[in-house]
Amino acid sequence: MTANEKTLKPLDEEAKDIEIILISISGQDRPGVTASLTAILARHDASILDIGQADIHHTLSLGIMFRTSPDVSGEILKDLLFKANELGINIRFQPVSVEEYENWVSRQGQNRWIITILGPKITARHIALVSEEIAAQGLNIDVIHRLTGRPSLVEEFGGSSKMCVEFSVRGTPKRYAAMQEKFMRISAEESFDISMQADDIYRKSRRLVCFDMDSTLIKTEVIDELADRAGVGQQVRAITESAMRGEIDFKESFRRRVALLKGLDESVMKDIAESLPITEGLERMMDVLHHAGYKTAILSGGFTYFGEYLKRRFGFDYVYANELEIEDGKLTGRFVGDIVDGARKAELLRLIAQFEGINIAQTIAVGDGANDLPMLATAGLGIAFHAKPKVKQTAKQSISTLGLDGILYFIGFKDSYMPE
Repeated sequence: MTANEKTLKPLDEEAKDIEIILISISGQDRPGVTASLTAILARHDASILDIGQADIHHTLSLGIMFRTSPDVSGEILKDLLFKANELGINIRFQPVSVEEYENWVSRQGQNRWIITILGPKITARHIALVSEEIAAQGLNIDVIHRLTGRPSLVEEFGGSSKMCVEFSVRGTPKRYAAMQEKFMRISAEESFDISMQADDIYRKSRRLVCFDMDSTLIKTEVIDELADRAGVGQQVRAITESAMRGEIDFKESFRRRVALLKGLDESVMKDIAESLPITEGLERMMDVLHHAGYKTAILSGGFTYFGEYLKRRFGFDYVYANELEIEDGKLTGRFVGDIVDGARKAELLRLIAQFEGINIAQTIAVGDGANDLPMLATAGLGIAFHAKPKVKQTAKQSISTLGLDGILYFIGFKDSYMPE
């Protein structure tokens, strides 16, 4: 006899004294429905085994599974029916065998995942494509939540909008890599974003978020702005393109580009900083992260001057970037200290987490370029933000359809939690 058979045998013997019933309630929601129904169960000493409730546009959906004994179950059902009629709601009863219940209990140890879909608009087709892949991978959807507020029909015509739906699913994907690839393809073809994360203790306990700056927090590359002011824009962009083709590495391309800025007046940096194009959603995201107690950092291959400007304006806790050398109010074409490249960004993320006493699994990294990939891979959650194709393909999570505040939905925040 197996250990499992030994465990189940007493239940089989006692099953005749156990009655398990699932009641499903639907109808117009109003205060006191749940209290009235559970009061009946309490009066008859019934044990609640499971309970779940949702409210969709004032329509209640409530499920309660309870355990009782055959000698009182009839009275409970009668009282529930009378109360349902009094409240003007519908109620259905379904008997559940002990074996069915125990099978359900045994599935509680399965892996759990959070699949988040977001974009300016979420359609029935989007939900169908995602839920079909969930089913194809042998996963079961337990709960679906809407994280954004209800969409406005007025904003749909000309206004900005965003929608986010979160699936809580259970099981082990048949082919995890293939599932991720399918989601990436669907996301690109249908113009919405999909995130799949393990629903573990770290997902809602992230404590540190590290950001790239250029083309992430701001919608420009500062070195290009400086180069244009110095009259060397074409030369700087040519070096950048050479680096992107892999002909020279980041450090060498950085030295060459900075050298071309020699003689530029220091005052130009102040002018550029005050007119930086800020990425949509940055202010809202930072407000929410501050309220929730997150630490934030800028880890940039750009320049400290502009990182410090953003730190003062939006309240970042840390800034690590490259320091331009200035003499007599002019850029010398040199820099001070080590170059912040991809490897250095990943190292800084680990160091900040260690200093703050934060587990690396509780960190988030956000960036758009190839030199952000080490940081994205190191963090507990790496997000490619409006990224280059290579970066998006490598990162496990990406956002391409919304602003920076879309990151908040990947963490699990609802609009109702966030300050406007």
